[in-house]
Amino acid sequence: MFTGIISSIGAITSSQKRGDLAVAISCPWRDLRIGESVAVNGACLTVTEKTADGFSAAVSDETIARTAPRWSTGERVNLERALNAGDALSGHMVTGHVDGLTKIIAITQAGDSHVLELEAPPALARFIAEKGSVTLDGVSLTVNQVDGNRFFVNIIPHSWDATTFHARKPGDVLNLEIDIIARYVARLMQK
Repeated sequence: MFTGIISSIGAITSSQKRGDLAVAISCPWRDLRIGESVAVNGACLTVTEKTADGFSAAVSDETIARTAPRWSTGERVNLERALNAGDALSGHMVTGHVDGLTKIIAITQAGDSHVLELEAPPALARFIAEKGSVTLDGVSLTVNQVDGNRFFVNIIPHSWDATTFHARKPGDVLNLEIDIIARYVARLMQK
């Protein structure tokens, strides 16, 4: 489990296809353990090796199919370590299981903040509710408005600067995880 509060930006330092995609990621954490979970742009990965400047992980074909195509060497990524019992739940409950991609339609300035207009895939749009939570590239955000398949989120200056959002532009796609509660309510309502 994660909270969607990004604690570091890392970079992919190598990326090689060997069955699964093997990636090495730089990060400031020297106390990582083999088997620990780390959210990388919102995708939960398992530390398979500690490296001099971070860690290595395997990225499965399923993860590649569900996430934005940002697994190349040099890509900067949002990082969050897994939640420990007793930690503050500052964002919302995030599983690290990316549901799909959402496209940035527009980015506008609103005071010191940025508003992202996004378009969700139809299969996921029904799970997005005004004042509900979504996770975009691993970042916990509140939905300000919903209009059909489009939704809007506000990014405050701290989140803009402390994540990879400042490098995004209209047309880019972001990893989208819908709210876990919405997912289970929808499943229960299917009958």
